[in-house]
Amino acid sequence: MATNLYSQTGNSPLPYHQIPDYPDKYSATTTVARMLDGLGYRYYWATDSLRTEDLEYKPSEDSRSAGHTIEHIHGLSQTVLNAIQQKANVPTEPEELSFEETRKRTLENFKIASEILKNSKKKDLKKFDIVFKRGDKSSSFPFWNLLNGPIADAIYHTGQIVAYRRASGNPLNSKVSVFTGKNKE
Repeated sequence: MATNLYSQTGNSPLPYHQIPDYPDKYSATTTVARMLDGLGYRYYWATDSLRTEDLEYKPSEDSRSAGHTIEHIHGLSQTVLNAIQQKANVPTEPEELSFEETRKRTLENFKIASEILKNSKKKDLKKFDIVFKRGDKSSSFPFWNLLNGPIADAIYHTGQIVAYRRASGNPLNSKVSVFTGKNKE
């Protein structure tokens, strides 16, 4: 099961084939946006050209497979986007998505969140709480928790995908340069 560079909705390339140019100015919001761009690039290449055996790989019987880890990263990307869009996270029935659609939506979630952040002001960060709503109960966490929670967790799990694919015999493209955000020639 190879991944297609193009989205299911047309011939537009998926985001994060390379990291976009960095903003002209440093700010709290552009710094977090850049973290998401770096995560998007890493995720793009970690999930590029995965085979069925890569998606099914898990290091032990009681661990999560690479495919389930990718689904978890998708959920984390949705939590990030919801916070940045000031929407509550409300439990829903999980959608049955193909690997390609899950990958596409995850990359798009990171890209949309990054673009919103790039166009936001420092004071806006206070509005980007993570809100969980379960029936009549609601809990809210400040933007700080977005950094050490879903964003850090997505980075961590993306690294797991790289390790899993290596263990299943399909190592990461050797031209990937996470330092420059562009693949080596």
